[in-house]
Amino acid sequence: MLLSYVKGRTARESLTLPPRAVRLLEQWLDHSALLRGFLPEERRRELWPRLVFASHGDHIRTERPAYPTPWSWMKRSGLRDDDGQMLRLHTHRIRTTFEVMRDRRAWFGSERATIDPNHSPQVEGDRYLSVATPAQRDAVNNIIVAAQKDLVRKTRPPVVIDTDQAVKAATGLPELVSRLELDDAAVAELVGGARDVFVAACADPLSGLHGPRGKPCPARPWVCLLCPLAVFTTRHAANLLRLKAFFSRQGKQMTSDQYMKVFGPYAVRIEEVLACFDPAVVARAGSERSDADDELPLRPEETTR
Repeated sequence: MLLSYVKGRTARESLTLPPRAVRLLEQWLDHSALLRGFLPEERRRELWPRLVFASHGDHIRTERPAYPTPWSWMKRSGLRDDDGQMLRLHTHRIRTTFEVMRDRRAWFGSERATIDPNHSPQVEGDRYLSVATPAQRDAVNNIIVAAQKDLVRKTRPPVVIDTDQAVKAATGLPELVSRLELDDAAVAELVGGARDVFVAACADPLSGLHGPRGKPCPARPWVCLLCPLAVFTTRHAANLLRLKAFFSRQGKQMTSDQYMKVFGPYAVRIEEVLACFDPAVVARAGSERSDADDELPLRPEETTR
């Protein structure tokens, strides 16, 4: 097969096709081989055999398919210029003008960009930011409600129990009991350590706040610091100090901006929790740690150097 082609805006191209074009032609020959078997011998070497359905029967055509052009579309649409003549469009000029006028100072076509400065706010809102169906609107509203609830939870003060007596804890924390819908048995488990995680006791480990509901929470140890289900007791002081030392080691190997984005809110909350404990308890717990990563349940990529 000898194939030549002419681009609309340049001269005749080389007869040597690139490898990808050759593979495409080979795939087309394989795809059309079955149809060629129904053609007469003199027509089997045609390049474009295709089946055309018509009212008077099916026919196999071999001439080159005719694709609609901008000129034929403009002729059918009756587009005219100011002089009443048929409008002529120079597609390569339109493309070049658009590329030149694009705003490239702060946007380079990144998929992560939310707003394209080359679009008007109305176009962005109508085509990209609007919610089309009721189901999509409900999903967006649920995301907004969940985010607002998460912000409210983070503003609440930490729940700290400084006693080992379940009855006294239930009496002294009626707001916690009513908010989390706990009974005496659940409070006894919280205080007794049956629901302990690394830095706190979890009011409901299967609640699914940070993972699938009904399965154990997969959150990392520091996430419990801002979780509304976390209850801190004096027996957690040593692990809280170990986590605080981990934050300090991370701060030495990260930039200030990175550290504040990743660990900043948790570092602030851990200070609030430790401030609720008796200083003597904190001092005694500080003697039980060795300031090493192996004291914490960390993944390999989370360890400090």
